[in-house]
Amino acid sequence: MSNIGLIIEEKAADIGNFLVGRLLPFREKRAVGPFVFIDHMGPSELKDYQNLDVPPHPHIGLSTLTYLLEGSIFHRDSIGSAVEIKPGAVNWMTAGKGVVHSERTPEYLRHSDKRLHGFQIWVGLPKHLEQSEPTFHHIEENDIPVWEEDGIQYKLIAGEAFGRTSPVPVHSKLFFLEIKTKEAKKISIGKDLYGEAAMYVLDGTVTTDGNSYGSKQLMIAKDTTLCEFEMSEKGTVYLFGGEPFDEERFIFWNFVNSDKEMLDQAKVNWNDQNHEAFPLVPGDEQEYVPLPKAILNRK
Repeated sequence: MSNIGLIIEEKAADIGNFLVGRLLPFREKRAVGPFVFIDHMGPSELKDYQNLDVPPHPHIGLSTLTYLLEGSIFHRDSIGSAVEIKPGAVNWMTAGKGVVHSERTPEYLRHSDKRLHGFQIWVGLPKHLEQSEPTFHHIEENDIPVWEEDGIQYKLIAGEAFGRTSPVPVHSKLFFLEIKTKEAKKISIGKDLYGEAAMYVLDGTVTTDGNSYGSKQLMIAKDTTLCEFEMSEKGTVYLFGGEPFDEERFIFWNFVNSDKEMLDQAKVNWNDQNHEAFPLVPGDEQEYVPLPKAILNRK
């Protein structure tokens, strides 16, 4: 019997200059472990007059993880963080009770041709941390665990697995793992995983139980302990998952929480531009993303 319980095709959507492939949530699978939202950005070719400009917008009840494969994003937030995200580094921002941030092309790249490619991920918080103070951490590429076994390269972007721990300060038991091959290889890592797991094929193909899957497909495993598959040459896959929460997580726009009343209050606070709940972003105070009117009255 195949260990693949669900196959999700990446659904692309144009947002301005960018092509974003939504992987989670999906109507048949709202979360994988604590992961509640995953976007695959690009790869996008941007001309000298095209730039990423996502004005200040709010979050509650989650941690955001930004991981770039190509390009650069300048992050600012209401905590006072201001940092350029480059390929291989990890931006980890925990919203807790409320944070605001913007994402833009760095100034020195705004008049040059450029590329942008990566992942933007939301990880739900344990219930006791949903109202915590917001925090921000930037982890450089050189600090992320990378190792090679039998010609297979592993990178533990976040969480814990294989007896290793990433320095990204996660708040629950999870893993976000990159696997690369130069030659075709058989991978058997079920004993090193736990909870729920999903695999995204970026490059090459993956074969399991006689079935092959190509790029832009997300596969949800029925049982992490049976995680065994074959990767083609020059393959790249991402595995993410972990232990799910006991309580359901609800998502409204940019807000995540186990309590719908908290979501409703966050919608009102942002719509009213309550700067006690959602402070301004230093250095980026002139504009913001309005709350969609359809979201305000949705229950």
